[in-house]
Amino acid sequence: MLILNKTELNPASFILNGIPGLEVIHLWISFPFCSMYIVAVVGNCGLLYLIRYEDSLHRPMYYFLAMLSLTDLVMCSSTIPKALCIFWFHLKEIGFDECLVQMFFIHTFTGMESGVLMLMAFDRYVAICYPLRYSTILTNPVIAKAGFSTFLRGVLLIIPFTFLTKRLPYCRGNIIHHTYCDHMSVAKLSCGHIKVNAIYGLMVALLIGGFDILCITVSYTMILRAVVSLSSPEAQKKAFSTCTAHICAIVFSYSPAFFSFFSHRFGGHRIPPSCHIIMANIYLLLPPTMNPIVYGVKTKQIRDCVISILSGFKNIKSHSI
Repeated sequence: MLILNKTELNPASFILNGIPGLEVIHLWISFPFCSMYIVAVVGNCGLLYLIRYEDSLHRPMYYFLAMLSLTDLVMCSSTIPKALCIFWFHLKEIGFDECLVQMFFIHTFTGMESGVLMLMAFDRYVAICYPLRYSTILTNPVIAKAGFSTFLRGVLLIIPFTFLTKRLPYCRGNIIHHTYCDHMSVAKLSCGHIKVNAIYGLMVALLIGGFDILCITVSYTMILRAVVSLSSPEAQKKAFSTCTAHICAIVFSYSPAFFSFFSHRFGGHRIPPSCHIIMANIYLLLPPTMNPIVYGVKTKQIRDCVISILSGFKNIKSHSI
């Protein structure tokens, strides 16, 4: 009897069932997922390459962008390869410890994404409100410490998730109706008390998301005041145009997050589970896909670097011919 209880406490593995109700079209769903993932990997690796090797991009704004790209790469790579294995090869099994590791990476780096967006808002605030002191306020050591603190915040707040999930007794089967190991999706398989998990999850969401959104709102309120106080409309337009890419990144990141958060709490029975799971995947896939595109289109320096590299390749090709 003791052996049975130990087995129930620590199941050997879980079965990730993909998107319930849409199993017959898993193959078709995989194509947009795969396309977006390829764009995300190529785009973010391209941004990291440019920021590393182009001297004109060795500035605070682009260092924060490099942090965002690295975070996006880890965030989508934690889930999408496994989801594609489920869709293409029906490889649904995931080990218990592997599931906890995936959960840790997903929640740590979604928290990191939010934190980096908050740091980028502060960067825009300093650039517009204190342009003459910009390089002295945001020095390389300050940027490194800010990035490390954001990462450390995520790690310290998310580590308890793994312990809270591991301590639960599992006796309601091992099938997770999801494409990845989400904290509450795993906890709901337990026959123990998961109230602590639910309360702590909500607390972390408020501590990370609530704090970051508050800081972003304050930063943009100060930016708006500074922009409005500028004398010429041309100067106002130029100042605010430096924020467009960041505002787009905020919209792409927080919109799916808000939808998932509020639909789970207020529309759980009216919205089909398949819709919840698709939105949960979009939440992890849309920002990594769109951020490199938005910054590539909206940021002149990045656009110029890409054009110069492409024109260099054309010149090399024409000389070789």
